[in-house]
Amino acid sequence: MKKLLIIATFVILLFQVGEAQQSWQQINNIDSKSLATHFMTPPPEYGLILWWGWDGPVNEEVIKRDLDKIRSIGFKQVMIEAGYGMTAPYLSTGWFELVKIAVEQARLRGMRVWVEDEGKYPSGFAGGKFSAERPDLKMQGLILEERFEVTSGQKIERKLSPSTLSAIAINQDDSRIEYLKINDGKLEWTPISGKWNILLVASAFKTSQTRNVNNITRGKDTSASLFDYLNPEATKQFLAWTHEQYKKYVGAEFGKTFMGIMGDEPDFAYTPWTPKMLNEFKRRKGYDIQPYLASFFVKNPPEEARRAKADYWDVWSSLFSENFFTIQADWCAQNKIEYIVHLNHEEKGPELVKSEGDYFKNMRHVGIPGVDAIWSQIWMDHEADYPKLASSAAHNFGRPRAFTESFAAYSYRPTVPQAKWVIDYQLVRGINMVQIMFMASSAQKAKLDSTKSNIPFTKPSIPAPLISSFFMSDTFPPVASYVNRATYLLSQGKPAAQIALYFPTSSMWLGDIESNESNLAIVQKLLETQHDFDFIDEQALTSLLINKNGKLTNLSGQSYSTVIIPSITTISQKALETLKAFSASGGKVIFLGKSPFIITKKTFLNAKEKADLAWALHETSGQLTVQVLKELPLPDVKFEPACPFLKYLHRKMTDGDLYFFFNESDKKQIGNIILTGNGEPQRWDATTGKIESIKSSFSKDGHVSLSLSFEPYETTFIFIHLN
Repeated sequence: MKKLLIIATFVILLFQVGEAQQSWQQINNIDSKSLATHFMTPPPEYGLILWWGWDGPVNEEVIKRDLDKIRSIGFKQVMIEAGYGMTAPYLSTGWFELVKIAVEQARLRGMRVWVEDEGKYPSGFAGGKFSAERPDLKMQGLILEERFEVTSGQKIERKLSPSTLSAIAINQDDSRIEYLKINDGKLEWTPISGKWNILLVASAFKTSQTRNVNNITRGKDTSASLFDYLNPEATKQFLAWTHEQYKKYVGAEFGKTFMGIMGDEPDFAYTPWTPKMLNEFKRRKGYDIQPYLASFFVKNPPEEARRAKADYWDVWSSLFSENFFTIQADWCAQNKIEYIVHLNHEEKGPELVKSEGDYFKNMRHVGIPGVDAIWSQIWMDHEADYPKLASSAAHNFGRPRAFTESFAAYSYRPTVPQAKWVIDYQLVRGINMVQIMFMASSAQKAKLDSTKSNIPFTKPSIPAPLISSFFMSDTFPPVASYVNRATYLLSQGKPAAQIALYFPTSSMWLGDIESNESNLAIVQKLLETQHDFDFIDEQALTSLLINKNGKLTNLSGQSYSTVIIPSITTISQKALETLKAFSASGGKVIFLGKSPFIITKKTFLNAKEKADLAWALHETSGQLTVQVLKELPLPDVKFEPACPFLKYLHRKMTDGDLYFFFNESDKKQIGNIILTGNGEPQRWDATTGKIESIKSSFSKDGHVSLSLSFEPYETTFIFIHLN
């Protein structure tokens, strides 16, 4: 029965993916001849996207001028963002009329248009409309309403506010917790002995700060509340104010020139709440969470409270996925455009799950999953492999694209070559759609073709002259052409990684920081030894991956032969059953570090401890030892001598294999590369658009050997044809 349910889910999701009508929106299993046809000049859908800020007075003349210059420096797509000082306020009739003009002018130039879904960030306040017009739908959260002390024999009798939800008493001597009952809005309790701290927790309208383009102060504050992400009615109201209006004004170009709508960093800065939470929790978990809510504010809660909190995170993250992301994704799919979104804190696992709940739940139905690269998240002095989150989500859920929004508020002042390094770093980790946020803005009075441009941009921490060094120098257009070709190539065919690495979301819900550290260490070691991988998660194992003949196949048609589990605290019984069956059919499951001992069915609170894992391989040190590396599938790429700085990506076409290599170091790398394949190798030069044969030697076991050298930061595409 379980296998039939998984197959049914697979078919339904595959049908949903197949609803897309354009080739760039679906997995394309094409041959090299078709690939070469568009290599020199890829379709605009695959091109670089420039954030286009509408600061100051914007009219048709300005729009035409901007698009001409933006196109001339290599961009094929723009992302419209509302700016300050516009003559047509954000979400006004004038705003939508200007978007309509921009779409028409882009169509005439063969360009494509995206629109950010908000007047600045984060997504979900509709330019202040929720605060002004629908305050009932504003975001809510749990708050610590009151804290006070009582001592032995001191009786508490008080009427509580209607918003008070939960009360606990904490013993000051031994930190023991008593869950206090609230009856008919009253709290009555008398401690028998000792001193106690009483915590009262309530619900309240509470929002993160928003930067609102309609805020006359131009500050970042809470005057424009986000909406309740967990409430489907609030999301539908958001769509009515935004998406529905774009459809109305853009008309026939919706899904053609107008490509889609982007969400930006929706998250919770505190524990979320929605009015129907208690009923939803009881329906999904089978018990009452209300007594435990106050314990969420205890620094070191007891085990029972810790597990109840994990159940709460499981429920609200599901509501977030279903009532925010999925509703928007479904609307966009039905209207033939794409919903693209990136979250917050993608580079920090514990903070990611704290504020977003579950990355992969959220991305399950999103058309193009993404990440962003701001501040110094990606730079040459440290590892930052988190772009793998977006590409893994795309691969598992059958999506052809994964995007990055890069360079907003960058801590450094990158040159064009350094910026290319940041982009290549993400491309080799599976990103194949690039948005650049050194924003070209309409606010300036000087024309965009001025060699001394002072173009403003979104984040003021980057000095204006940097824009000139990027877009006004001769070095940028060739990089734009390179990225356009590279993202086109990397969007075709199927991903080919054979290793799946379990992402420990639920262990982090339980406060297991070690699981994240274990995960990061494994990621780094795999990439340094040229073992490519994708993240998988609970939902992939329990409702998506198809097990057949020792392979777990995702919605992209990609198959994993090995699953690695980092050091974790918990995993579900259903996931273990999938892994055990996978192992029995010939697949390999490797536990690195401590094995999970909290095995969940419906709840964390009532989970059983320990499970029989004798069917899997174990390495208690948590390290990818020499012996563990021998157990992994043979790598697609072997570099001799070993080179941890050389990273690669492998995609399969119908008649061959495409490899992308990146030397991340500032040192030249020379060696011999052995690749999976048995046909003629070619170099596809994304800088020039040329294709040329290269010398090689062939082995008898289906491998090609090449002598290659890589200059510092150099990239290379190699295509090997099937004989």
